Amino acid sequence: MIELIALGLIFGVAIIAPFLVKKLPNTGGYWLAAIPGLLFLYFLFQVESIFEREVTRYSINWIPELDINLSIYMDGLSLLFALLVSGIGALVFIFAGYYMRSYHNKPRFFLYLMLFFGAMLGIVLSGNLMVLFVFWELTSISSFLLIGFYNDKQASRTAALQAMLITVFGGLMLMASLVLLHQVTGTFEINEILKQGDLIRSHDLYIPILILLIIGAFTKSAQFPFHFWLPGAMQAPAPVSAFLHSATMVKAGIFILARLSPALGYTPQWNYILTLTGAITMLVGAYLALGHTDLKKILAYTTISALGTLVMLLGIGTALAAKAAMLFLVVHSLYKGTLFMIAGAIEKKTGTRDIMELGKLFFKMPVLSIAAIMALLSMAGLPPFLGFIGKEIIYEAKIQAPGIANYVLVIAIAANIMMVAISVLVAWEVFFAPPGNKNLDIKRPTWGLLAGPVVLAVSSLLMGMFPKLLAEPFILPAIEGLKAHTIDLKIKLWHGFNLVFLLSVITVVSGVILFFLRKRLVPFLVRTNNSLFKIELAHVFNRRMDNFIAFTVNHTRTIQHGYHRFYLMLIFVVTSVLVWVKLIMTQGWEIGLAIKGVPFYALGITILLVLGALISVFSRSRLVAIVSLGVVGYSLALIFLFYGAIDVAITLLLVETLTLILFVIVIYHLPRYMHFSSNRSRIRDGVIALLFGSFMTALVLKAGFINLSPPISDFFLEKSYTEGFGKNIVNVILVDFRVLDTFGEITVLMIAAVGVYALLKYDAQKRL
Repeated sequence: MIELIALGLIFGVAIIAPFLVKKLPNTGGYWLAAIPGLLFLYFLFQVESIFEREVTRYSINWIPELDINLSIYMDGLSLLFALLVSGIGALVFIFAGYYMRSYHNKPRFFLYLMLFFGAMLGIVLSGNLMVLFVFWELTSISSFLLIGFYNDKQASRTAALQAMLITVFGGLMLMASLVLLHQVTGTFEINEILKQGDLIRSHDLYIPILILLIIGAFTKSAQFPFHFWLPGAMQAPAPVSAFLHSATMVKAGIFILARLSPALGYTPQWNYILTLTGAITMLVGAYLALGHTDLKKILAYTTISALGTLVMLLGIGTALAAKAAMLFLVVHSLYKGTLFMIAGAIEKKTGTRDIMELGKLFFKMPVLSIAAIMALLSMAGLPPFLGFIGKEIIYEAKIQAPGIANYVLVIAIAANIMMVAISVLVAWEVFFAPPGNKNLDIKRPTWGLLAGPVVLAVSSLLMGMFPKLLAEPFILPAIEGLKAHTIDLKIKLWHGFNLVFLLSVITVVSGVILFFLRKRLVPFLVRTNNSLFKIELAHVFNRRMDNFIAFTVNHTRTIQHGYHRFYLMLIFVVTSVLVWVKLIMTQGWEIGLAIKGVPFYALGITILLVLGALISVFSRSRLVAIVSLGVVGYSLALIFLFYGAIDVAITLLLVETLTLILFVIVIYHLPRYMHFSSNRSRIRDGVIALLFGSFMTALVLKAGFINLSPPISDFFLEKSYTEGFGKNIVNVILVDFRVLDTFGEITVLMIAAVGVYALLKYDAQKRL
């Protein structure tokens, strides 16, 4: 129950965050960091119980008719993600407290950031898939607001829209997958779904469920070919980049794949799609990072590569791959959170993040430089950092990949060679090489910018030197949640001289060689990219969106032309044709017209009605036409009255009277007709009127011979008095059974009346 209260507290704090930051402009961000910090401590206290195989699980009914409950499901997998989200979240809030200090619109920034934090925590703690989906979409919305935070810049707006469209598209695919999953299992509760893996995998809907789920996860976690939105997201402020890339949104897709792998995994489709896509993404991300000089963009592409590694490991599906995935999840979160905060601090204190303009920062920012170098060594997979252990286990898992081990291993080695080269390149150009721009005004970062990077870098070092601190209490329970069975776990810094160590040596040496060849190789890669990859997916997406918007503008201009009579004609024609087609296709035409039982006065009123309609059509006087239409309306009211529909008759009499008065008032102020409709227009209008009137006539006649089983009228007859407590069935239907519909109609009329009153008042004031 505490987890659910905590989520409510986060969203409550998000609402008051702008007021707090306005009240405390210099320290508001630090105070807000207490929320994720306290939650991190709470989750730490849960480690022992989770390690003892206890699972926190409870549920509160929300929409029981749809099987949607406010459920919490926290096992080792959820706990590991929750620790990363809350721990890194606390450091990011501290970092943002200083970084955003000079921004005038920082109150709304902290509102968005707190919503972002709560949404991601909701994803990893949700025990109901539909509630998880709500939080999933909230991450898309809040990230849209954060990426587009600099909304005065076109690039920020474009990047935010691009990210939202892609992730929301993936969200729709995910929702479809979850609905189909409910059709198979009969539940949205995660703990129940995980027990029905055999049923799901053998069901005919398994492939659609799997494909839709994968699309949803791939768009969120920037897998090829959906990866292009992530570098654009670098338009966001640095705290957002650090949070988004290290522990939150981009890991949501990884989490949903890991969470549902016991139910959907371990099939050839799962293994091959995830493994191959992850391997391609890993290679593409590392390759594209080599050709950039923007520090944040380099880190963004390396994030794509890391996410590909995680997806690939989940696809391999072995126990060793599960261990590698959970370990690398922590490795990447630590070093990437460090590097993005450092990139933000460097930009804040130098005014640039171009690595070719920077240089020799080690001597001017020693603490920040040491933290950055430690993180880069971990990213390169060098001892004694946690990244080295992660790389060793990843290589070992890839060697054991069933069926495609050789291909996966080659791709992994190539990608890791590039990652080593990138790590050395960034370290050299930023911290030791002569600066490309000697006029930079460099200032030392304060503790608010240093706290987060230093804590994460030191944590990576300690966990690398003492891996038992991480292995048993955190990684093992997460693996058991991922694999749904117990495995042995041994994580240590030194595994001896073996094939894996040899591959690590080859990777590091090749990466260093690639670094020394960078001045020849990188320009060659850039030229190759420009010639072979002229079409960038991000540009293609933006052009398609521009074309779509242009099409909609032209389409709207054509369809929504402003001529009311053509709107009505289109509605009448389309409706008439569709209903006529359905009536003709429907079997059992038994239409009989019996005039014997009709009273003479009803026949007389019907004749009067027809004459009124004809006069209104052929009259050359607008006043006569209006009066004739009134005769038609009053005649209909009398027919309703004769057949007992008193309420309808009274309503119609009132409406006709009011309409007649309004028409006369309006006609009085209109100029005389300049010309009448052409014969062609009148023939067209007559055909449309006959088409519409004939289908209504046929529909009414047909309705008398339709037998519903059971008729809906029986339901109203039975329930109107016993449950609606009314003897007038029509009134009960309007007030009780159709209360929302009636309320909506009343609301529309009220809004229309207010609008008319406003227009009249405006005109009166204008005249005065």
